[in-house]
Amino acid sequence: MSADSAAARTDDHEERGLRLVVVLLGLTVVSGLIDAVSYLGLGHVFTANMTGNVVVLGFAAAGAPGFSVWHTLTSLACFLVGAAVGGRVAVRFGGRSRRSWARVTLGVEALLVGGCAAVAFAAPDATGTTYTLIAVTAFAMGLRNATVRKLGVPDLTTTVLTMTLTGLAADTAVGAGAGNRSPRRAASVAAMAVGALLGAWLVLRHGLGIPLLIAALVTGALAVAASGRE
Repeated sequence: MSADSAAARTDDHEERGLRLVVVLLGLTVVSGLIDAVSYLGLGHVFTANMTGNVVVLGFAAAGAPGFSVWHTLTSLACFLVGAAVGGRVAVRFGGRSRRSWARVTLGVEALLVGGCAAVAFAAPDATGTTYTLIAVTAFAMGLRNATVRKLGVPDLTTTVLTMTLTGLAADTAVGAGAGNRSPRRAASVAAMAVGALLGAWLVLRHGLGIPLLIAALVTGALAVAASGRE
């Protein structure tokens, strides 16, 4: 087989499955689910949105009721560890296909969140459950964020929307912009809102296990279906 034929087969393999844009929008929905679980069910702490978590840490340190310094520090620390691991995975898979890389990290995330769902179902009131769920979901989100950052798909960070909203407004006609990526940015914002709405509804009515299980299943499906194309 010639080198050109091998390259063509590799490119064809890379094209199979959902585009990364669709996958990352799905993961943004999952982020909304995860933060609904953590904020509403684990003591007002974020495990996906670290921007909000830094602010929450300030609230907790000031003694605001309903916030925990230790919960927040656990989330921040485990997110950073997950991001560091994700950085190493990026180096290891940097020379391989984006499809394989995305599938590995999303598969690991699905397993970690699925484990959290099992813990939430098995021991919802146990002393260590809250810290376990905070630590493992934050680690999973750090791992994913490092991967998403290295993949470099514009305007789809899957967890933080500040710059996405800024770009959405600044690039409109009012902001003298062309609005080239407005549909993608608007879809990202909508995906986060849908995930948060669904997550909050499930947490308030059914507890933590079901939204975590849904997050794991969605992430697992996206891992299987992901391609390497944008």
